[in-house]
Amino acid sequence: MKKYLIGSAVLLLGVSTLVNAQQVPTPPAKPAAADSSKAPAAPKKPTVAEKTKGNKKLEGLFTLYQDTTTGSLQMYIRKDQLDKEFIYQSFSISGPTTLFLNQSMHRNTAVYKIKKAFDKLEFSEVNTNFYYDPKNAVSKTAEVDKPEAVFFNDKFSIEDENGYLISVDGLFLSEKMDPVKPQMAPSPMAMFMFNLGGLNPTKSKYADIRSYPNNTDVVVDLSYDNPSTLASGGPDVVDPRYVRVRMQHSFLEMPKNDFRARRDDPRVGYFMQQRTNMTSVSAVPYKDMINRWFLKKKDPSAALSEPVEPIVFWVENTTPVEYRQIIVDAGLKWNEAFEKAGFKNAVQMKIMPDDAKWDPADIRYNVIRWVASAQPSYGAIGPSFVNPRTGQILGSDITVEWYSGSATPIQDELFNGPSMPQLIFPGMEHQQAFNCNIGAELKMQYSAGLTTLETTNASPEEIKAMHEQFLIYLIMHEMGHTLGLNHNMKSSQMLSPAEVHNISITRKIGLIGSVMDYPAINISLDRTKQGDYYTTKAGPYDIWAIEYGYTPFISEAEEEVMLSKILSRSNDPKLAFGNDGDDMRAPGKAIDPRVNVNDMSNDAITYAEERFKLVNNVMNKLVQKYTKPGQSFAELRSRYSMLQGQRSGQINAVSRYIGGVYIDRSFPEQNSGNKPYTPTPFATQKRAMEVLTKYVFAPNAFEADTQVFPYLQMQRRGFNQPGNGEDFKVTSNFLGLQVNGALAHILNPVTLQRINNTRLYGNEYGVVDVMGDLVKGIFDADINTNVNMYRRYLQISFVKGAAGLIAPASPLDEVSKSAALYTLRKLKTKLSAAVSPNEDTKAHRTHLIFLLDKALKAD
Repeated sequence: MKKYLIGSAVLLLGVSTLVNAQQVPTPPAKPAAADSSKAPAAPKKPTVAEKTKGNKKLEGLFTLYQDTTTGSLQMYIRKDQLDKEFIYQSFSISGPTTLFLNQSMHRNTAVYKIKKAFDKLEFSEVNTNFYYDPKNAVSKTAEVDKPEAVFFNDKFSIEDENGYLISVDGLFLSEKMDPVKPQMAPSPMAMFMFNLGGLNPTKSKYADIRSYPNNTDVVVDLSYDNPSTLASGGPDVVDPRYVRVRMQHSFLEMPKNDFRARRDDPRVGYFMQQRTNMTSVSAVPYKDMINRWFLKKKDPSAALSEPVEPIVFWVENTTPVEYRQIIVDAGLKWNEAFEKAGFKNAVQMKIMPDDAKWDPADIRYNVIRWVASAQPSYGAIGPSFVNPRTGQILGSDITVEWYSGSATPIQDELFNGPSMPQLIFPGMEHQQAFNCNIGAELKMQYSAGLTTLETTNASPEEIKAMHEQFLIYLIMHEMGHTLGLNHNMKSSQMLSPAEVHNISITRKIGLIGSVMDYPAINISLDRTKQGDYYTTKAGPYDIWAIEYGYTPFISEAEEEVMLSKILSRSNDPKLAFGNDGDDMRAPGKAIDPRVNVNDMSNDAITYAEERFKLVNNVMNKLVQKYTKPGQSFAELRSRYSMLQGQRSGQINAVSRYIGGVYIDRSFPEQNSGNKPYTPTPFATQKRAMEVLTKYVFAPNAFEADTQVFPYLQMQRRGFNQPGNGEDFKVTSNFLGLQVNGALAHILNPVTLQRINNTRLYGNEYGVVDVMGDLVKGIFDADINTNVNMYRRYLQISFVKGAAGLIAPASPLDEVSKSAALYTLRKLKTKLSAAVSPNEDTKAHRTHLIFLLDKALKAD
């Protein structure tokens, strides 16, 4: 059959050929001319699907594609996302703690835009520092003289009808969005100082990528090489030449809601977004906005309503089980303040289950976490991130540091430094920035309280109660930050010394006006009258501040009227406010002695005198209590240092009253009765000097410590002995208290000039009187007797420091120089007539007169 079909096909082909052969041949047709109007077909463009084939796709605010082989990342940006504003927030997740790269440190916050520029996409930061009223013609200059900040651009590889695909390895595996590595000034000693070195992109990688409808998170491990370093980096750094830092970059959609920004006011303390009104002619053209959560009533007509979306905090499952309920209860205590603002159950606390599937680093969750860092740079920190356009808080975290040995978080954020003051005399060198030591001070506060209770044989129940009060205070303080509140270092002035141990008062309105202060731990000299150690509730100031920040109003007009009414109460003593910019913890800084850390009561001088007595009493019991079989004397040495910290805090608090100025920030319409500036009363300044003389300068001021000195031995660990010997540096320690604590402030050029200035509006305590009283306190008690070791060091330091004040290069004002010169001449006369019973004292005074002659001759 197959053969037949093939034959038929051949036969037909033959017949066809024969027929065609018999027809007249026609000329071949001319080839058709090419159509010049038709271009050759363009090569087919690759699609996003083809360009990302085999990649892991993560859809959300931005769609991300990650190559599963190389890890390389591409981002798809929709066309409707161009020229829109997005919020950027960076976090450190893990890194060297000495560089403040701890877990969950909130770092850079900014508003970004993505723009198309020909065949590239540009990422730029938006300037949010200014406001222009659109009704004012000047607003047309809003973009003038504000240079763009383009931090990344690259060609897009794909453009389709909906958007663009671009490689973003150069964006995320870099420092373009967050300069992770701290900048260090060039120094010959740089190789001996720990630093990250240079970023190595080839060793950097992606650690985690998350994308959700309203945010996209990219977590990266950035590798740094510093092969020539000679620094050790600390115990948390395995090899300082090669360090990897984990960072999180988060992009957030700009919120779309009816949140209304609320203005900042100097009488109440919120973190805020500074913005200058460029179309205003006001003397203070500020349009600053406070940071606050967006709370909206479910029932706007109700005086008290639950919010549509409450503020929810999760206690992370890293938290010790025994503390979880205390933390939950502490957080819920803020609801008392929110009720004043019209909200019920505004704050909700939940405990993260151990089998939770979500990541605590996910910015959609507000988390309270506990960590145990090798070298903690803080004890607790409560940052939040906001919309820079409005001040709306978008998320927050609280991190508490677990301290091995005490199992107690005992520090706070912002400041860190050596545990004792450095030995530097006041003068010109003190004009530099001062590194405050609030973290170590808080550790000393708790440990000093624990030492007092243990040496007075307090019951375990009382010690536990004190610890619980501390935890409540600490969590409420950090949560206050997450609600937008900054510090209030004036609130410890609320009660009198007689009231601070009256629990019928302190448990009704609080021990201090605000949990946002850093007060001294409240320990009674008379242990039978002990009250609360820490405040454990929102104070009057806290309630008032939340009322100001969170009370909702129907209209802007109503808001302005009601806010002014709330602020009119700012001169109520229970609502006193002064923050870190106002406080006087550094020598010469600020002016109001009532705004300070580690003080207590509205008579801080009386309270300080009781604390000096308490420390001296405890000294008598230290050796017996902390000399324990089976352990070294390291604990004894540590407890002693904590008590020295108590002295340091009280010296700082008392000395600031000399040359101080009371501030009243009330507005004129409040008729407070006080002027904006009132010099500290003469009697108060004199009393401060008397307390310093008795408990700091006097020959027997530290007599109670003598019995402890032979036991202050550190525990040897390998070869950890200091190069200058392991013995406790007694004289340097006390000179640090006397000189860096008291004299550094009183004789600071800024303080002395302020004393002169305030003589023009009420101050009765002049520089000559101040210096004369210092000479009396430092020299008179032993002018005709032997001078002990403490006083020799103190007197030499005073003379050297005062001589420096009259030196030609001194920045001291001329009137103060006159007082210093006059004081030194009188002192020389006094010393020349002094009786020196022993050879040590004769040698000492010979040295003093030599220094005085040299200073006065140079002058």
